[in-house]
Amino acid sequence: MRYLLRRLGFFVLTLWAALTLNFFIPRFMPGSPLQALRDRTHNKLSPAALSDMLTSFGFKPNQNIAIQYVDYLKNMFTGQWGVSIGAALGEPVSKLVSQALPWTLGLVGIATILAFLLGSLIGIVAGWKRGGRLDSILPSVFVVTSALPYFWVGLLLILIFNVWTAGLLPADFNYDSSLQPGFTWPFISSVISHAILPAGAILVTSVGGWVLTMRNNMITTLSEDYVRMGRAKGLPNRKIMYGYAARNAFLPNLSGFAMSIGFVIAGSILVEYVFNYPGLGYLLYNSVANTDYPLMQVLFMLYTVAVLVAVFICDIAVAWLDPRARAKG
Repeated sequence: MRYLLRRLGFFVLTLWAALTLNFFIPRFMPGSPLQALRDRTHNKLSPAALSDMLTSFGFKPNQNIAIQYVDYLKNMFTGQWGVSIGAALGEPVSKLVSQALPWTLGLVGIATILAFLLGSLIGIVAGWKRGGRLDSILPSVFVVTSALPYFWVGLLLILIFNVWTAGLLPADFNYDSSLQPGFTWPFISSVISHAILPAGAILVTSVGGWVLTMRNNMITTLSEDYVRMGRAKGLPNRKIMYGYAARNAFLPNLSGFAMSIGFVIAGSILVEYVFNYPGLGYLLYNSVANTDYPLMQVLFMLYTVAVLVAVFICDIAVAWLDPRARAKG
């Protein structure tokens, strides 16, 4: 219990610090919502009219910064996120987020989990057969793939599977616009086909890190005394590999998985932009380009909460799987 309370306290403190930075950083960026609206309306409205428009949208440029900060924290926790002052002028931020969130969860979530599971499995096998043919080839290959930029891999996949193959796989958007959304096979197959290339870009650039990490963990774990004892007792290799070595080598990877979500989310912004995929990453890009403070702040908050919740859940999982973690707590 003390361990969980400490982790919960760390979660709350980190969330407050992240929300505070989330409030101040956009305000230090070049430009302002007032200037963005002025450019969008081609200077046809007076400064007073533009200021009144911003106020009606929930942004009060002349209000004291401390009052803005308090209102901001209250709105973040109560879900009163206001309306967009960017390209989707006047649209509720909650509506924009709810429209984009399922696409990012489906794309980034599934691709990240697949990369983690596939990379961990390959790393287990490579570490178990250290020095073998698989171990001699895969590490060097995945060192290269893990260093590739997300957007470059995305552009390469578009070139190979769309340009050179006469549109074998779609290269933009999330489904065929001629279809009516619904639980029908044509729509579902269209969604899947449109997600293959962006998910592939995330998978290719993410899986290598898990392979290398899991391989190194396996090699370290195989030298432990309990593994040697299992071999001395004549236990089957499969039981030693998965029940003894892999189970303990998996724990550091589980903690790293939560920490890596932030990097995957950052990469998904580039992937969604390259593929014109209407998820949260593409929405964030547009909010920054249009100096849309309300939308920008909510998206930053969601990304922060996603990483923190993942870390907290992994801490609980590690404490449940490894009694040593509870003892240290």
